[in-house]
Amino acid sequence: AQKMGIKTVAVYSDADARSPHVKMADEAVHIGPSPAGESYLVAEKIIAACKETGAEAVHPGYGFLSERTSFAQQLDDNDIAFIGPPINAIAAMGDKIESKKLAEKAGGGGKGMRLAWNEKDVREGFEATKREGLASFGDDRVFIEKFIEQPRHIEIQVLGDKHGNVIYLGERECSIQRRHQKVVEEAPSPFVDPEMRKKMGEQAVALSQAVGYYSAGTVELIVGADKSFYFLEMNTRLQVEHPVTEYITGLDLVE
Repeated sequence: AQKMGIKTVAVYSDADARSPHVKMADEAVHIGPSPAGESYLVAEKIIAACKETGAEAVHPGYGFLSERTSFAQQLDDNDIAFIGPPINAIAAMGDKIESKKLAEKAGGGGKGMRLAWNEKDVREGFEATKREGLASFGDDRVFIEKFIEQPRHIEIQVLGDKHGNVIYLGERECSIQRRHQKVVEEAPSPFVDPEMRKKMGEQAVALSQAVGYYSAGTVELIVGADKSFYFLEMNTRLQVEHPVTEYITGLDLVE
């Protein structure tokens, strides 16, 4: 922002009073106690800070309010620019993510999960899973997903403008994880060949264009050993891992 001649305002909670961004910004506004629920997640406090300082735009960061349609809408209502995708795109993508999250919560993540290799497994597993679900969660709904052998987690970085143009900037592989948290990000992926990269990239772009996407976003895919790939979710924001893509493309995604 400084390089581009844009004045900045940092917001901070008690926990971040001494953070570098607070010192670096032109102005800093304290928005409450350490728990995020009493500071960073309170949209009204962010908007009040904007009004107090005359800020014209908000970069929502990587978490907190960055994927909340209600926050983007509140900014719009107050004529403050949201640095991110259009509200409808956050809603459309968030819905898919929400449904997956709900399914994960309802399925208990590991309890009552069974692998079916044939029809017999499906018949037996279905009944057993229903019983287990009812006993454990009082819910006997069954969620069926394709099982990917030797799965890899590969994400495609996309960038779009407000004129309908969307490009993909290669992929990042983050299969090395601990407790489902990414540990190593690698770009380009050693598994992806040029033809596969083109297919994955073009589909990520088509998906983005289908929801009128602009700004930066990441399409996450699960990839099988046979190079088949499946949509997992879309993060409608810049991800923490974005510098990996910046290193290989020489582009400043934030800018």
